Amino acid sequence: MLLLRLHSCSVLKVDHPPLAFPAGPGPVQSPQAPPTSHLTQQQFQTAPPTAMGHPPMGPHSSQMAHPQSPLAGPTMAGPQSMGGPPPMGGMGRPFPGPPPPGAGGFQQPGPGAAGPPGHPQQLQGTDSTVTWSSTVAISKLTVELKLIVLNAARSVHKSLLEDCTAKCVLANRIAPGTGHQSLTLWNCLCVKGQFGGQMAGPGMAGPGMAGPGMAGPGMAGPFQGGAAQMAGPPQKKLDPDSIPSTTQVIEDDQAKRGGQVYTTNLRGQVPPLVTTDYTVQDQGNASPRFMRCTTYSFPCTADLAKQCQVPLATIIKPFATVPKNETPMYVVNHGETGPIRCNRCKAYMCPYMQFTDGGRRYQCGFCNCVNEVPAFYFQHLDHMGKRVDFYERPELSLGSYEFAATLDYCKNNKPASPPAYIFMIDVSYANIKSGLVRLVCDELKTLLDNLPREDGAESSMVKVGFVTYNKILHFYNVKSALAQPQMMVVSDTAEMFVPLLDGFLVNFQESRAVINNLLDQIPDMFADTNESETVFAPVIQAGVEALKAAECSGKLFIFHSSIPTAEAPGKLKNRDDKKLINTEKEKTLFQPQKAVYEQLSKDCVSQGCSVDLFLFPSQYVDIATMGDVATHTGGSVFKYSNFQVERDGQHFLSDLRKDVEKAIGFDAIMRVRTSTGFRATDFFGAIHMNNTTDVEMAAVDCDKAVTVEFKHDDTLSEETGALMQCALLYTTISGQRRLRIHNLSLNCSAQLSELYKSCETDALVNFFAKSAYRAMLNQPLKTVKEILVNQAAHMLACYRKNCASPSAASQLILPDAMKVFPVYLNSLLKTGPLVGSAELSTDDRAHQRLSTTAMGVEDTQLLLYPRLIPLHNMDVASDVVPTPVRCSEERLTDAGMFLLENGCSLFLWLGQACPPEMIQSIFNVPSLAHVPVDLVRTRSLPELDNPQSQKLRSIIDSLLDQRPSSMKLMIVKQKDRSEIMFRQHLVEDKGLHGGASYMDFLCYVHREIRQVLT
Repeated sequence: MLLLRLHSCSVLKVDHPPLAFPAGPGPVQSPQAPPTSHLTQQQFQTAPPTAMGHPPMGPHSSQMAHPQSPLAGPTMAGPQSMGGPPPMGGMGRPFPGPPPPGAGGFQQPGPGAAGPPGHPQQLQGTDSTVTWSSTVAISKLTVELKLIVLNAARSVHKSLLEDCTAKCVLANRIAPGTGHQSLTLWNCLCVKGQFGGQMAGPGMAGPGMAGPGMAGPGMAGPFQGGAAQMAGPPQKKLDPDSIPSTTQVIEDDQAKRGGQVYTTNLRGQVPPLVTTDYTVQDQGNASPRFMRCTTYSFPCTADLAKQCQVPLATIIKPFATVPKNETPMYVVNHGETGPIRCNRCKAYMCPYMQFTDGGRRYQCGFCNCVNEVPAFYFQHLDHMGKRVDFYERPELSLGSYEFAATLDYCKNNKPASPPAYIFMIDVSYANIKSGLVRLVCDELKTLLDNLPREDGAESSMVKVGFVTYNKILHFYNVKSALAQPQMMVVSDTAEMFVPLLDGFLVNFQESRAVINNLLDQIPDMFADTNESETVFAPVIQAGVEALKAAECSGKLFIFHSSIPTAEAPGKLKNRDDKKLINTEKEKTLFQPQKAVYEQLSKDCVSQGCSVDLFLFPSQYVDIATMGDVATHTGGSVFKYSNFQVERDGQHFLSDLRKDVEKAIGFDAIMRVRTSTGFRATDFFGAIHMNNTTDVEMAAVDCDKAVTVEFKHDDTLSEETGALMQCALLYTTISGQRRLRIHNLSLNCSAQLSELYKSCETDALVNFFAKSAYRAMLNQPLKTVKEILVNQAAHMLACYRKNCASPSAASQLILPDAMKVFPVYLNSLLKTGPLVGSAELSTDDRAHQRLSTTAMGVEDTQLLLYPRLIPLHNMDVASDVVPTPVRCSEERLTDAGMFLLENGCSLFLWLGQACPPEMIQSIFNVPSLAHVPVDLVRTRSLPELDNPQSQKLRSIIDSLLDQRPSSMKLMIVKQKDRSEIMFRQHLVEDKGLHGGASYMDFLCYVHREIRQVLT
């Protein structure tokens, strides 16, 4: 449990000699905890908001409480001045805006019943984690000074407080008899400070500042008795290291669990962090690489779930890459009989089935139905009631495995065919002029040798086809028997059809000569074109029709440059209106233009046709619409603005290579089954759904994840726990139909403390990001951000009230498993899609929103908290990457060199005083001023034969290998104009386009928690 104390007071200008700060005698007693109130749930109001401005807040509360009337609760009203989330009033205020579509989505916290704030009830045995507490340093006051302060506080005007700045006192101490580390943050926040108003609890109570009436040792009652004897360390600026550190949490987990074997035989076991290097040994539950939960201990009842507000969700990555030192997926083949399934709920055979009656029957772990064991599957039980072939059958002993599917699982009961890859190249003027067309054609000659194949196969069974287009489409016959490729043109894009069947989709190895001939001719064929208009929807439709004619699934690789303005179905207009930013209509910028594209998505999914879109725009292209088809078909969107071959060519080619070569399954349907008492209610990802249970994906690759939210429909049992099974039916790269099964068992508890202990912050952040990005299509950004912070405040308030030890309201208490959750949430609020700034490109915001939709936990973790790696002191003799530091400007040094990565971008930051010998070893120039501008523009490092250069390039290559897409390297000099792009990723600082610093956001969240508890 993490406990931070955030106090505020009004600072007055008083002519008085400087005060001494003698050493304190030790911690003082806190007031006795009064009873607490209970939280209730409030539903969304469907009425739209009346205005987009900040909601009205209460009056300023800068005056001190009456001596005989201790404060009954926090009076934290006042306007907000922080640049982050919008101001929020009490929890009783309605939250306008319609709820997101479908089940689940955001939960709207409601008001709690009135009661004394800040004193949580204690649950026995819940505080097993580290607790931070503290003492405060307050000067020795005289009675005369107290009277001056009291009188001044009653009559002072706002003008007297305007010069007040935030002042903090930090005291670290080990509380006697507890063994817990102590840490206190005391923020002096006046009316003109960060948040305004007072942040104190009942009577401004706290250690050394007891309430009511600010009473404490040597400071009786409301200003009664003699002088105050309250001592402590001298005042100093607050140390940023005193607040929870993400890098420290990552480092600690790596030190504790890194390099170890993680076995999955225990139910409800919390796995290592996604940043930790570990090896998984499957012993009955799916690896966390495949399934990772927001909490590994579900509440037993819906009421508990409603009370704590912690989302119950699992992030499923069915095709996650398995390291070479881990066991690959086993394939179980029962022949024509097919997989064994429960007769009632249709769950597949798994470790949770209990065999009885000597092995002749088994009881389903999901629905408790008793089933007969087929004769061919019968096996005797040992003295423990376990089948004697338990360890010989993957489906009985492992959490993840595959079944070979029968014809019953194939479309029209026909065997599936190997998929096809169709490359569709925009040959309009922009792409020809930039050199993109020639670059793509040259690359495909060698890239097609690396088409995905089954393990051990000599060659790929994937077929390939080629289309070029501008206003019209050109299809190519590349049959191996031809001496030259043949072009067929379709100019009627209103009624799209494929003009040839035989010779369009071919085996690359068989038609290599013809294909290479075609790729040589295409750049020259369109070299003199002046056509600038393009179509888009007919291109996708042509790909779907080609796959339908070939009776196979596949993927379209589309290389496109501009918004489709040609007269054809799917024509788009420029709707990028900056005037809509920060209005209720801003959400329309991210809503796809439906009609043609909505039907196109359905057609693609029905055929198993995935779309990967490579965009090379020089201006607005409406990614919200064009990228929507890719998102709903399990595809990806890549964007290269103002593309230049010299600068961006290698970045694009790296993305293309990874995209073509990655492991993938086609024509997939996923269903998540659960044991009795709860069910899957909502799904987020690059998916399409025709009903409430079947998740359809035209394709699913090793980087795509689906986030699934669960709700209670009955009471869960602590004894049996909660079981879930993900079954994915798909077509392999060689045309086989298979079922991939992932099983996971979780604990259930009636104690909220167990739920909070088992929380996984990285998974929580993934859920909140996807929830927010979907909600922004239907609600104003202001409302979305309010709901995010409110739900987070309710989660933390529930922990404080039900799980934490009694403490003053001025203390911010965080569960140990969620102590860095606020920094991730604050970073999410500052991301492009949620910022609402006219300085940001609408396409860039839409692109990030679409990309995040299908991200796994490790990707959202890195996106929201980038790695900032110091290079100036790296050990060139070690293979270990230097330990990252916190993402803050305070960690940068003028003499330093830092590498920052977030999974999408890679920056090499050079301090203005970076040592010349360091610059020489990396760039082969004598000083920073000599680093050539063209080197910064080409975003590449010279390959030099010295330890520093080799070490840095090794680190960069390692990072690029770990990420799903290629990150372009940007070299940034301190105080250059380009540095602003680097600084926007320092997520602990204030956002460049609005948003609070980490420190300010902690205070903000603390305020919201206190409002919940009042």
